[in-house]
Amino acid sequence: MSDDARQQGFSTRAIHAGQEPDAGTGAVITPIFQVSTYKQDGIGGFRGGYEYSRSANPTRTALEECFAALEGGVRGFAFSSGLAGQDTVLRALLAPGDHVVVPNDAYGGTYRLFNKVLTPWGVEHSIAPMGDVDAVRAAIRPGATKIVWVETPTNPLLGIADIEALAAVAHEAGALLVVDNTFASPYLQQPLSLGADIVTHSTTKYCGGHSDVVGGAVVVGHDIAVPGYADAADRIAFHQNSMGAVAGPMDAWLVLRGLKTLAVRMEKHSDNAERVVEFLSGHPAVKAVHYPGLASHPGHEVAKKQMRRFGGMISFQVKAGEDVAVKVCGETQLWTLGESLGGVESLIEHPARMTHASVAGTELEVPADLIRLSCGIEDVDDLIADLGQALDRLG
Repeated sequence: MSDDARQQGFSTRAIHAGQEPDAGTGAVITPIFQVSTYKQDGIGGFRGGYEYSRSANPTRTALEECFAALEGGVRGFAFSSGLAGQDTVLRALLAPGDHVVVPNDAYGGTYRLFNKVLTPWGVEHSIAPMGDVDAVRAAIRPGATKIVWVETPTNPLLGIADIEALAAVAHEAGALLVVDNTFASPYLQQPLSLGADIVTHSTTKYCGGHSDVVGGAVVVGHDIAVPGYADAADRIAFHQNSMGAVAGPMDAWLVLRGLKTLAVRMEKHSDNAERVVEFLSGHPAVKAVHYPGLASHPGHEVAKKQMRRFGGMISFQVKAGEDVAVKVCGETQLWTLGESLGGVESLIEHPARMTHASVAGTELEVPADLIRLSCGIEDVDDLIADLGQALDRLG
């Protein structure tokens, strides 16, 4: 990006970064280059740098450039899923014998990646509450810890980590800070500006925004020295191409389309969530509400400092226990029972039996009476009425 482009507002970048009108036709929307290979102008004469779509595709390039612009990074990468992006970062930057600090409240799939895939490879991990900077510092193994892995807000308990403070702790130990920014989205939070080194996303969620695509993204914030490569971004690019879990052109186009409206959607998601939290906080069947926008939330002040707003994700616990929590999830009409999050439609789920079943019996096990909500952009009075009838009937 030019210096002038870097000064543009978020929505301007979301609509224009990496997305100049097509040179051949003038099309204002980036085309879907549904192509596997490209005509070469002689042996090794790649036209525009394109040879084979696993290595690069113009639609994917537009998405990667847009993501880098939105997160304020030097280079972006688009993947076939959020976990594919995370796996590529970890395999590119770690080796057997290395150590990672991971959150005690993390997405179940991410922890499964550490616990079941990387551990047999020889990469060790320790678990720490990311909201406790001293606990993270204590979990670091001098000389061995290469990455401190952060989610904020966390999934599903909406914990908050102080990105700036954790970046200082990680860097003091010679480690990188990697932040999964999925719950916040680039609109609500920009970890690279707070000192993080790398950001990851499941673009399936808010960035795509319409529950019609699976994807992932990684953005590198600055030049990071790694042996044998110009920097970490080059090494991640090598692994992206070598491992091949790239975003296809149609998927890249769908995420690119979603990013154009991310700002307006996140405002509505946040508006709705605040009203739903207010309702749940006053309902007699509810034991606890987890939302960083609440003044009573232990991470509220940090969230207020590093987030534009508090987002569309809520979790809450019911007084009557697990069986009632499960029944409430099945009694709503507008809140669709389903995994994932961040779409225009509202979703409800039971983490212990659904998204976080893989961490049952571990230090990351979630409360059995917990319900997670992804607030969509429907009329909020209808969403509240639907939750109310389910809680009144079963709570």
